[in-house]
Amino acid sequence: MSEEEFLTRISEGLKNPITKKDIWNDEIKISHLKRIDKLFEKGIGYYLDPSKPSKSKETSIFFRKTELGEELDFADKKIVNQFEEDKFYLFATAKLSDFNFDRKLKVFTVNQDPKEVGFLIREQLNPKFKSKSRDYLEELIRVMAEQNIFVFEFIEHWNKKEKSNIDGFFLQPNVIVVKRQQKYLKREIFTLVHELGHYLLNKEIAEKVDFYASADNAEISKIERWCNDFAYYFLSGDFDKELQNAVYEELEKGINSELVAKVSTKTHLSKTAIYTKLRMMNKISSKAYFEIKRHIENALKQKEEKEKAERERLKELGVKQIFGKAKPIKSPLVISAYQKAYFEGVISEYEFCQRLNIKADKFEKYAYESSY
Repeated sequence: MSEEEFLTRISEGLKNPITKKDIWNDEIKISHLKRIDKLFEKGIGYYLDPSKPSKSKETSIFFRKTELGEELDFADKKIVNQFEEDKFYLFATAKLSDFNFDRKLKVFTVNQDPKEVGFLIREQLNPKFKSKSRDYLEELIRVMAEQNIFVFEFIEHWNKKEKSNIDGFFLQPNVIVVKRQQKYLKREIFTLVHELGHYLLNKEIAEKVDFYASADNAEISKIERWCNDFAYYFLSGDFDKELQNAVYEELEKGINSELVAKVSTKTHLSKTAIYTKLRMMNKISSKAYFEIKRHIENALKQKEEKEKAERERLKELGVKQIFGKAKPIKSPLVISAYQKAYFEGVISEYEFCQRLNIKADKFEKYAYESSY
């Protein structure tokens, strides 16, 4: 960020703003340093380290690329940086404990047919179908772990001031991070497989996954289009044939199409994603597509407004609302890597619990039980 934005952010709420001279000086007030850390969340010890931060391509995606999909804001960059640091810690401990995390799946190119690759990788990973989206998401994370692909979820709480705009990203060589979509699990599933596409291409881009841009005639990069198509074919499997062979009249029923409802249930593809692909294949008219999309978006918006209104009503009545703390899905590969590091003496019991974000009384469960 620029110096001006930095000073504005750390001066928020102050009558007398912090100046450049207050910061870029031989000494700095602890109160100012605390404000800086509130912004970057690195811990005071970070600023006491006399060594200069590294700016090599190996230390950050921001030094490896000049473009990261759509322009990222500060909240997005913090998320990416956090998981890149977690990645380095994980890889360092894995290396010290001789944990093998070499790539198993080969690298593909955008010149290869995403449909063929989608069906091929689906066959190689062979995920077991689960009727509940949450269970299927866990299954996908499990089969990716078997291929030495680390998957992390990040959770953004509804009351957080700064929201991240990215749905997911891939970090070389084999780390995928996806945003928890508690209410829209099918979107999270699609994002995860989309990022698997980036892993297969070995192309790093942090972005808000927009499968619908293809049908809106919006500009979309060749890589993004490839990853969207790959994700669709990976998830659709044999049901793609049913959609290909569907009669025009059935699909033009729009939101009432029994075929689309069945495919959505059996594949965990959202109805919007299915209709988008149908529009791209010219299986439905542009008019029908945009009417369907508008109908789905309005229904979701009304649902969110209703939930918000209910929260406000309960708040006015003085009813205490309890929100459970969401916990990210833990990849079996991540657990396995830290298990080996612990038993090899590379990390302590405390570090094991800290890295997996578990309480001490859960140590034996995670340390001794098989992750797969």
